[in-house]
Amino acid sequence: MKAKLITLCLFASLASLSGAASAKGCLKGAAVGGVAGHVAGNHGALGAAAGCAVGHHRANKKEKEAAQNQAQAQTSQQQQATAPASPAPAK
Repeated sequence: MKAKLITLCLFASLASLSGAASAKGCLKGAAVGGVAGHVAGNHGALGAAAGCAVGHHRANKKEKEAAQNQAQAQTSQQQQATAPASPAPAK
């Protein structure tokens, strides 16, 4: 079983080195899922596959939220730049 887990980890790390940009979150999820699956009844490969899917989903969700926050910040900055300056108080 250890040999299978080591082989799975090697393949996962080789896949990340190949430049697959769409695999964000997969390696971390696969590692956690593989260990959890192994502990839960020698289903390491199944756990790794599920962990990869969940990790990839979470990475995409986090990336979308970051892009949304950045867009809101840019909109806020543009509104502040175009807002008229308040007149000086009269004495």
